Amino acid sequence: MVEQHSSAAASAAATALPARECDVLIIGGGPAGATAGALLAQRGHQVTVLEKAHHPRFHIGESLLPANLPLLDKLGVADAVRAVSIEKWGAEFVSPWHAQSSQTFQFAEAWDKSMPHSYEVRRSEFDEILIRNAARKGAEVIEGCRVQGVAFDADHRGATVEARHDDGRGQTWRARFVLDASGRDTFLGKKFDTKRRNPKHNSAALYAHFSGARRHPGKAAGNITVFWFEHGWFWFIPLADGATSVGAVVWPYYLKTRDKPLEAFFLDTIALCPALAGRLVEAARVTPVEATGNFSYACDQTHGPNYLLLGDAFAFVDPVFSSGVMLAMQGGFCAADTVDVCLREPARARAALKHFDRQARLGPKEFSWFIYRVTNPAMRDLFMGPRNVLRVKEALLSMLAGDIFGKTPIWGSLLVLKGIYYAACARHFKRSWQALRRRRANIRTLDEAVAVAGPGIP
Repeated sequence: MVEQHSSAAASAAATALPARECDVLIIGGGPAGATAGALLAQRGHQVTVLEKAHHPRFHIGESLLPANLPLLDKLGVADAVRAVSIEKWGAEFVSPWHAQSSQTFQFAEAWDKSMPHSYEVRRSEFDEILIRNAARKGAEVIEGCRVQGVAFDADHRGATVEARHDDGRGQTWRARFVLDASGRDTFLGKKFDTKRRNPKHNSAALYAHFSGARRHPGKAAGNITVFWFEHGWFWFIPLADGATSVGAVVWPYYLKTRDKPLEAFFLDTIALCPALAGRLVEAARVTPVEATGNFSYACDQTHGPNYLLLGDAFAFVDPVFSSGVMLAMQGGFCAADTVDVCLREPARARAALKHFDRQARLGPKEFSWFIYRVTNPAMRDLFMGPRNVLRVKEALLSMLAGDIFGKTPIWGSLLVLKGIYYAACARHFKRSWQALRRRRANIRTLDEAVAVAGPGIP
């Protein structure tokens, strides 16, 4: 029986399907790939989306930003997403180091008052809505098909893409353009050896879903809460079906201290944050604890003559401001515009690619400035006691809402906010210097930490 099975598997593996052709081949069917696929198919391009998994599939990153909502409207999926979501009207920050331990930012108070809320979503449902929408718009969506190789033509006419289906069958596509929306797999970043660990940030995450977690009453029930604690921060994201996503984003040195099973270590970590533990007193974990390490990275380039890197395939810093899905979808919209120009008007391709590069780098750059400093005492003070002098609070709220790609004039006020931050650092120089030294120690990789502190706990 075993021999028969092996023989069948070998036969399937040896079977190669006929080569196919398309205008655009997209690696990955998450928010970036599904968005770009739907838009390009809608514009008449022959699009193939290859997704290694099968939807629905689990994914972390359940909190959307208000800037996502106009994109959902344009894709025609707003009603479907609303049906599986809980409304998110604000973001709460909880600090153990401030007299007023909780501060909630209401999106309705942002500079642009037209985006007062967003959603919390179960990503398995949300991502499936997006990829099915791409198929309805005319994209060929193939699930259970993993890309194994991409060879670009020397004359930049296109690429040959090799993939393998779950049943072992191999298949080849000829494509005029390739979009890498492979997320953390960063397929083309690895192929070209352009993926780099982010030297300015380094963290790991532990996470699971819980039932029975205590939520805020009324309109605030769907708000995300960020809890600071000694070794990093936690997220608390309520979902529409009653589950709550809880995760800890920690520094490498803390993960190095784990000397017990992951589930027990995660519960011990939660116990270090009494404010969060209090909201989980009657909760029960309903999914396994997952872990992912060193997830801060960026690729050297966003594009080439016949390819683009979208969303997490290009860069990822830290999920503290829930920017991942919004940047992925925004990247999908910008990619669709760029590819459409490159295929229809080659004379304008160079300018289009330069514009894509600026847009792709904008989001990570603007969010990173705050992410790198969010654990600094001066920045915590600004978050826990916000003031709206020269509209700096409204500008900060707009940034937290993801409103950084339009015409909302927030940049002058954000510069003022940064000036206030630097002035606060100068005023408390000793505290700021200690915080800087602590951060430099925190972002060391595990190997670096061991080299500095020896084999024990750093």
